[in-house]
Amino acid sequence: MARMPLYDAAETVTSKSFGDLPEWDLGDLYPAPDSPELARDVEALEQAAQGFASRYENRLADLDAAGMLACIEEYQQIDILAGRIMSYAGLRYYQNTTDAGRAKLLSDLQNRVTDATTPLVFFSLEFNRISDADYEAVFTAADGPARYRPVFDRMRAMRPHQLSDELEKFLHDNSVVGAAAWNRLFDETTAGLEFDVDGETLGLEATLNLLTDHDRARREAGAKALAGVFSRNVKLFARIHNTLAKEKAIEDKWRKMPSPQHGRHLSNHVEPEVVEALRNAVTAAYPRLSHRYYTLKARWLGLDKLQVWDRNAPLPTETPKTIGWDEARATVLDAYAGFSPKLAELAEPFFDKGWIDAGVKPGKAPGAFAHPTVTTVHPYVMLNYLGKPRDVMTLAHELGHGVHQRLAAGQGELLASTPLTLAETASVFGEMLTFRALLAKTTDPAQRKALLAGKVEDMTNTVVRQIAFYDFECKLHAARAEGELTPDDINALWMSVQAESLGPVFEFMPGYETFWTYVPHFVHSPFYVYAYAFGDGLVNALYAAYEDGLPEFQSKYFDMLAAGGAKHHKELLAPFGLDASDPAFWDKGLSMIEGLIDELEALEG
Repeated sequence: MARMPLYDAAETVTSKSFGDLPEWDLGDLYPAPDSPELARDVEALEQAAQGFASRYENRLADLDAAGMLACIEEYQQIDILAGRIMSYAGLRYYQNTTDAGRAKLLSDLQNRVTDATTPLVFFSLEFNRISDADYEAVFTAADGPARYRPVFDRMRAMRPHQLSDELEKFLHDNSVVGAAAWNRLFDETTAGLEFDVDGETLGLEATLNLLTDHDRARREAGAKALAGVFSRNVKLFARIHNTLAKEKAIEDKWRKMPSPQHGRHLSNHVEPEVVEALRNAVTAAYPRLSHRYYTLKARWLGLDKLQVWDRNAPLPTETPKTIGWDEARATVLDAYAGFSPKLAELAEPFFDKGWIDAGVKPGKAPGAFAHPTVTTVHPYVMLNYLGKPRDVMTLAHELGHGVHQRLAAGQGELLASTPLTLAETASVFGEMLTFRALLAKTTDPAQRKALLAGKVEDMTNTVVRQIAFYDFECKLHAARAEGELTPDDINALWMSVQAESLGPVFEFMPGYETFWTYVPHFVHSPFYVYAYAFGDGLVNALYAAYEDGLPEFQSKYFDMLAAGGAKHHKELLAPFGLDASDPAFWDKGLSMIEGLIDELEALEG
């Protein structure tokens, strides 16, 4: 993996035309990879974990309320130390995954942190053996750890699936050569892929970006280049998925998990029937949403059938537009400020303090994310900014995550982390604010149509596509339980959900069956993808409440974000008069997408 993907000269020049794209300043974590501060913290982590274990192992059940509070707060400080170290190593690595030095630092620190934290494995295991009566007494006492109860309620939900101390320690130690190693192989492979498009050599991100090009021939060339490279590498990706799915199945069997998805639902603090209601509502709406919209799009493009490279194509009347970084920043911050000046103030430092890494660079990880690091520092946002309108929406999305993470940090390390089902709330809301602000300023009918269509496509990608992804994962894990899957087996599962979700207007080129290979969520976070659809549906319902003028909406919204993981989704949504366990809740969100399609059809008239 020493060879770096190449970018053509035109790509480099274009990226410069966006203005000064910011890069991360990781100095708030550590000054340098060889800094004494980093070495000191690694040693401090090792000593703190050993000291914690010697003080508390085999003693948790005997602690009184004040003693348990002190124990939990000491554990939280160790968590911050480990999180700070791994955040620094991970962020440096994602800036250039093909750099051998960065990969080595990540691997070495991962090993050191894993070894250092092995003595802590006892904590959750022993905690879950505390009797219900003692647990209740300690966590309801005035001088006790009552505020941390949501964390430990979730931990105790794992009690039926807990293994022996010895086995749990083995799994902890083994993780660096298990899923983590396969994750890293996937990341390094995708970062190193090169695609020949009309004589230009591009990386994955730049090639995927071609699928939104105005030139249909260029889109087709990009799609075929992707298909060719994915097909040549499909055996490796099939091996990664086979191994990870089997590893998960083995662990799930030992833990007596009733389904492959159950662990994700537990960690998300969401009931399986709520996820099933979401999934069923979306799949039932395919004809009313994606099938209907893509039929409209085929007519706009003058085509009887759409090819996969037409799915995210701009409209024919849409003027190609490159948006500079300064304009993107102003657009998002103005939209945020229109909702509340406080929202814009929370987002501002990301631009000014080196909290965003925006440029497309050789070896840089594809996609975009917001990483919370630890609550004593601040989040960092990664983008691959290419000046497209969708990139502005991605900026709005990731800044929403960043703002959410900043607000939730007040809860402290253990309570700040938001379950995945609610983690997309602020990001999708930020996108919606930006979209509505842009739409309100747009009077030209062609531009308005392009904006509406773009939003429908984003929502379709967030809801329809992600539920199709979820169904693919469910099928993949079920099939893997019956035996090893060939690349053709996995390809067939992928195509079954694509045809169902996209509808009859699509034709699928040879090679599209391999497009499951590059989706990182299947590798890094099994069954994560439904959280996007959950978040979109939740935000659509929230936004409807905002538009209806719900009293004190802004303050309620900030309270919800600041709660982090301290409350269940029922508690968080109650002030807005919403309940995700009500099957009708999801239809509210889906009806908003239908309403936008109605508006597009009206523009046709």
